[in-house]
Amino acid sequence: MKPVVTDRNDRTPPSRDPASHSVRWRASWVLLGLIWFWSWAHAARAVELTDVQFAAQPGNRVEIDLRFSGPVSAPQTFDTISPARIALDFAGVRNGLDRRAIPIGVGAVHSLVAVEASDRSRVVINLNDSVPYEVTTDGDRVRIAVDSRIASPLARSAAPAPSPEQASRPPPPPWARQAAETGSAPGPNVRDIDFRRGPQGEGRVLIELPSPTTRVTVREEGTRVLVELLDTSLPQRLFRRLDVIDFGTPVTAVESRPRGRNVDVTVLTGGEFEYMAYQSDTLFTLELRPLTAAEKERLARERMVYDGERLSLNFQDIEVRAVLQLLADFTDLNLVASDSVDGSITLRLKNVPWDQALDIILQTKNLAKRQEGNVIMVGPFEEIVGFEERTLSADQRLEELAPIRSEFIPIQFAKAAEIAAFIRGASSVQSSVSAQGRVDSIGRDAQQFDRTITEATKDSILTPGRGSVTFDERTNTILVMDTAARLDEIRTIVARLDIPVRQVMIESRVVIANNDFTRDLGVRFGLATSMGAIGSNEMLIGGGMAGNAPGWGGYDAGPFGLNTLGLPNNSIILNPGEDLPLEYPTSATPSLLVNLPARLAENRGSAVNFLIGRVGSYLLQLELSAMQREGRGEVISSPRVITSDQKEAKIEVGKKIPYSTVSQDGTNVQFENATLSLKVTPAITPDDRIIMDLIVTKDEPDFLRTAADGTPTINTREIETRVLVDNGETVVLGGVYERTRTVAKEQVPWLGDIPVMGRLFKQEFREDNNSELLIFVTPKILKGDLVVN
Repeated sequence: MKPVVTDRNDRTPPSRDPASHSVRWRASWVLLGLIWFWSWAHAARAVELTDVQFAAQPGNRVEIDLRFSGPVSAPQTFDTISPARIALDFAGVRNGLDRRAIPIGVGAVHSLVAVEASDRSRVVINLNDSVPYEVTTDGDRVRIAVDSRIASPLARSAAPAPSPEQASRPPPPPWARQAAETGSAPGPNVRDIDFRRGPQGEGRVLIELPSPTTRVTVREEGTRVLVELLDTSLPQRLFRRLDVIDFGTPVTAVESRPRGRNVDVTVLTGGEFEYMAYQSDTLFTLELRPLTAAEKERLARERMVYDGERLSLNFQDIEVRAVLQLLADFTDLNLVASDSVDGSITLRLKNVPWDQALDIILQTKNLAKRQEGNVIMVGPFEEIVGFEERTLSADQRLEELAPIRSEFIPIQFAKAAEIAAFIRGASSVQSSVSAQGRVDSIGRDAQQFDRTITEATKDSILTPGRGSVTFDERTNTILVMDTAARLDEIRTIVARLDIPVRQVMIESRVVIANNDFTRDLGVRFGLATSMGAIGSNEMLIGGGMAGNAPGWGGYDAGPFGLNTLGLPNNSIILNPGEDLPLEYPTSATPSLLVNLPARLAENRGSAVNFLIGRVGSYLLQLELSAMQREGRGEVISSPRVITSDQKEAKIEVGKKIPYSTVSQDGTNVQFENATLSLKVTPAITPDDRIIMDLIVTKDEPDFLRTAADGTPTINTREIETRVLVDNGETVVLGGVYERTRTVAKEQVPWLGDIPVMGRLFKQEFREDNNSELLIFVTPKILKGDLVVN
């Protein structure tokens, strides 16, 4: 065998296998891909839920803020009805909270629970009721806004997804499935349907319409009230039934469903009620109010409700007496039938009250009944009427023969004269009733009392020709002489009328606010003749104001004490200095070229005089005057008065302004009122509310605007109205806002229009006055020594 010889100096690399090289290259790429995927998954999993914050918002809303360590995508959101919950699933997010459950207890939110499972975290919000909510994702924050209105769940999340909880829900009702299959009508969607309970136990169905012009029809069918919204559609979230029986209102449930191009809202009711519907903008309200006991009683009388035990009768050609005997045996009442009751009757009555069956039989056979206690008398109609007439005639005869008795009845709260007049039913009763239908010091309810008077005046309460009544004003007692039966009746009437009158305290607050501003700018430009030279001074300055001119030489001594020029008062005042020669003339003749000074009242304001030059023996004179006045004031008057129910009260505070009048008898001094007065007549309603007839006046003198003799004008403000307010409620009767703006300008034609220089030839006056009057009134019902709140 031939040996193989290898040269150690041979540096040639061995040949490579192409197949093995390709395998190694692919393995490297796979390894790099795995490393990159692991890094990406690790980075995605690194996002954590770090913090949960919540805050109450206006409208009893709750906003929950979930904060993460990095940006997150929109969660998968779903909700459940029973129990009421909102669940949010975050894929690839870890739960970094230090506690599992977070109590909230604000609005409809009870608590929040965060848990982590496999590669996702779930946040569960426990609710008190199923309410609408909204989910918003913003980078590393997710906000959940939870409303407080009771409604079916409504999620408006970015990426909702189904869940096992949703799959376990019961199927929707047939009408909802049908609406979902057919789709919504093409009309605009109804925005919301809700329910509220009113303060008086009324149930309110609130429907947010698509627009204010949406047509709505309402009708009552048995125990249901149907509301039809025309040309509208219902979104899927409002296909529901609201069970509101626990609210204690006439409404037990509210169902909403689409029907063709319309939407039907069915309100199921229970008990007696009355309903009203009204609309404000897009909010339609159907209000169902329960009836009071008095209203139910009145309704029962109007319906002539029979309350007897129900029975069924089915007879052919049966005698009337036999049927009456059956009814007497059924009711255990004593029944007496007249000998004139005969004949037969055929009837079939099923499940009707026995008293209704009796009336039907009597009406069919022209019979009538008269019941006294548990005894019923049945006979022909004419016979029963004749019996009643004979009974009344006998009672009247007995009353005419009954002995007369006398009784003193003391009156505590009313006036004996008025009670006596009421009992007599005389015309004097009408005189005690005011034009507004009020009675002084008698009774609480004036309207009911007026009706009582009207009935009483038709016939006297006393026995005709026998009874009499008189009164003693000193002891406030009435003396009644009549039969014993009439005395009992009169005693009952007096007890109903002689009750304490309720009182009302009226608190009024009159607020007058003023804000005044005045600005006045003026100028005087004049020329005066001098009898000699003035000297070397070309400009002299001094103070000036009409009637306050300083002078020199002791003639018109002013603040500078000299007047060698002899300028008269009300002209430009000079102050040349002490170096002027004393031999200068002592007179000069002023001549005003421009006389537009400011309106300086009572020498108030500012005026500056200038001697700006001379031309030979003429002096050029300039006076600038200005005044600005601002004033703010607030006058608050708070009169109070207590008065009886339906009794007018008046309170007046102020002053009387004297003024002189001239007549044939000479000069007389008269007075004009400038007062704050409040006239009020309260009327208390049975539900402790107050109707007030109010007259509020505020008169004040205006000394800035006076007559020729100095008498000031009277500024008058008055409000007269009638209002209905709750006890202790403050009402604003009205306000008067006055604003007076005055801009006046006087100038020399053409010269006053020159820019800048025109100021020397014009006078400007600006005035801006604001005044506002507000009147607040608060009535409070007094009960004894206490105020009813």
